[in-house]
Amino acid sequence: MTRSINTQTKNTSTLLDSTYQRLTNRGRIDGILLFILGLPVHIVTFLLFFLRKSQNQYADAYKKSEEELISSGILDTWRKQFLEQEQTKASFFHESLTADQLNRNVDLLVQGKLQKEVEIRVHSSGLEKYTYHNYFKQLLKKRNFVMVSAIPGILMYALLLLYSNPFVQFIFERVLQTIFVILGVATLVFTILYISPLDPARNILGIEATPEQIENFNRLYGLDQPYLTQLWNSLSGLFTFDLGTSFAGKEDIVASIANKFPVTLNIALLSLLMAIIIAIPVGIISAIRPNSFMDYTFMIVALIGLSIPSFWQGLIFILTFSLELNWFPATYNPQNWLSLVLPIVVLGTSLCASIARMTRSSMLEVINEDYIITAKAKGLNERKVISKHAIRNAMIPIITVIGLLFGGMLGGASVTEKVFNISGIGSYIVDKQFIPDIPAILGGVVYIAITISIVNLIIDITYAFFDPRIRSKMKKEG
Repeated sequence: MTRSINTQTKNTSTLLDSTYQRLTNRGRIDGILLFILGLPVHIVTFLLFFLRKSQNQYADAYKKSEEELISSGILDTWRKQFLEQEQTKASFFHESLTADQLNRNVDLLVQGKLQKEVEIRVHSSGLEKYTYHNYFKQLLKKRNFVMVSAIPGILMYALLLLYSNPFVQFIFERVLQTIFVILGVATLVFTILYISPLDPARNILGIEATPEQIENFNRLYGLDQPYLTQLWNSLSGLFTFDLGTSFAGKEDIVASIANKFPVTLNIALLSLLMAIIIAIPVGIISAIRPNSFMDYTFMIVALIGLSIPSFWQGLIFILTFSLELNWFPATYNPQNWLSLVLPIVVLGTSLCASIARMTRSSMLEVINEDYIITAKAKGLNERKVISKHAIRNAMIPIITVIGLLFGGMLGGASVTEKVFNISGIGSYIVDKQFIPDIPAILGGVVYIAITISIVNLIIDITYAFFDPRIRSKMKKEG
């Protein structure tokens, strides 16, 4: 049992050392980040490094090798070679060099050659240059050092362990990118609302409001505070789920978003599911039978679906299927699932058309690749070639488009929600933007951005697990 623990600890130390070396060699930012996270450990180790500088074996070996080379007389040979080289170069370029300039150039070349030769000799003996970087790398290989410094250097070691696995590193970097995207979206939206000429106090209290009433309103909601203070309060409220109350109606913003956002998300997800079920088979069939009657028919229908404005399609559906045929309710009713059918079809139409066209394009590109042609030439069944090879490789760009379209659909659902009288997050943001109700708009937009970022994060992680090219690239970088 003890031997197993020791072996595991030793393997961990080796892993930490190799990861530390890779990160510090990869970029300056990674090295600085590691130093900051492990600052308590680095303070102690730097003192040890400074105290042991006098016991520098590398310096002694370097000096000894340098003396051996000088005493061997090889420097005179190098000097002659470099002198001939410099004279030949000066003659070729028609340069006139004085004897002092020529000797100075030769001395520099000899000193450079001597330094390189000495470093090669010392390095071949197994000694490394005595720098803090090399000293710390050697310490990471020692089990006792890792165990003693585990608590003060927990953040540094956590980062090293995260980066020791290519897949975990990939996911961790994508999560960091997602956080920065969300912060960027929140800052941008707040800044636009902050510099907006619309005055929330004047719009809510009316044009007859007195300056004292407007001042009290601004003080109550913190609108009289500096830009950075308001931005900080808004960002902290977003990540603590405490956005306070809206300017109009004094409703709890988080509770309102929690009630309205699931409605929009459900409609968007069902529209996406409908589009995937219809569009991918249609795109595959069109690609397998290009320029056929079926291909032309499918692509014309897809083009029509892309060209129809969603609000016009929604109104036509209401007039036809609700008022004339009386098949579906004209407006949304949470108690009647049939009221979801028309909004789902309207939202999914353009999405379905885009996915179908992308699927066709991606499949046409893949089925003309050499490995598909070779598989067919070997006599493999066409259905098996398409299902096992072509579709799997064509799905990567299709998944990308699905993620992007889903984000656009989620953010642009307000028009469809207004047409079908759906109390979702899109219509909620539209209603609040004319005040402007800054906390409500900011909360709605940022939580949509969070959802879109999470969807794209899942897509990126899916790439890492299913695309062998990305896996190979990560392993090379790792």
